[in-house]
Amino acid sequence: MTTLENSQPPVQWRYCGNQTKRWRTRAGVSREELANEAGYGLDYVKMMEQGRRRPTPRLLQVADEMCDAQGLLLAALAYLQPEKFASYSHEFMAYEAEAASLIWYEPRYVPGLLQTEEYVRAVLSAFVPPLDEETFEQRVTARLERQKLLGILNRSFSFVIEEAALRCRFGGEEVYERQLRRLLEAAEQRNVTVQVMSAASGIHPGFRGPFVIVETPQHEHLAYEEGQTTGVLYADPEKVSTVMRRHDMIAREALSPQDSLRFITQLLEER
Repeated sequence: MTTLENSQPPVQWRYCGNQTKRWRTRAGVSREELANEAGYGLDYVKMMEQGRRRPTPRLLQVADEMCDAQGLLLAALAYLQPEKFASYSHEFMAYEAEAASLIWYEPRYVPGLLQTEEYVRAVLSAFVPPLDEETFEQRVTARLERQKLLGILNRSFSFVIEEAALRCRFGGEEVYERQLRRLLEAAEQRNVTVQVMSAASGIHPGFRGPFVIVETPQHEHLAYEEGQTTGVLYADPEKVSTVMRRHDMIAREALSPQDSLRFITQLLEER
């Protein structure tokens, strides 16, 4: 395993959409007729048939009846549960769950393992196109479940967070306050280190974006970088070494853990 780049929709969506189109074509039902009967726009049905949107229970029920599929299309519902994570991050999540240590640099957000539920909801609400309600709730639950990892005290977690990320008031003042207090609570754990990269530091090696370094139980190191529509997980020694050296520079320029806690406390007092 060296690289993961997967921005395609889930295979379940694509297969189910393809089967819906095949049954519809076989039955002589037009896409417009299916859209009207199901109460959806024509383009929305087209995206579901192409696998670019998750086929809804309503679409499958109507298509099953109109195409006389005798339950064969409805049977797909069991395989269309919302994904807990974006498809391109699945492999990273598997490694994260088993990691001996995680080193995380984040310039824009509080890292997911440290987010309060209100903060999670505020961040996910900004997705475009918007997540459907079922997927939204599944993503919230999954992100909060991941945080149980911090309670495994023989694993270590290191976070460097940009000052700009800590000053963003996602969700309003009350959410902001609870999120800062959550960071202080997490930093009290002996297996968690939180550092703040002060804006006064100027340009530094983290300027190009966030990353996570994963140490496996076998003490191998992987690096993960994520963009808006794709994630890359790689084990190439040269690439991983570059990211690790980059992190070393970032950690040296960031505030010490003690000064970072004082800085976060100061942000709370400034409210």
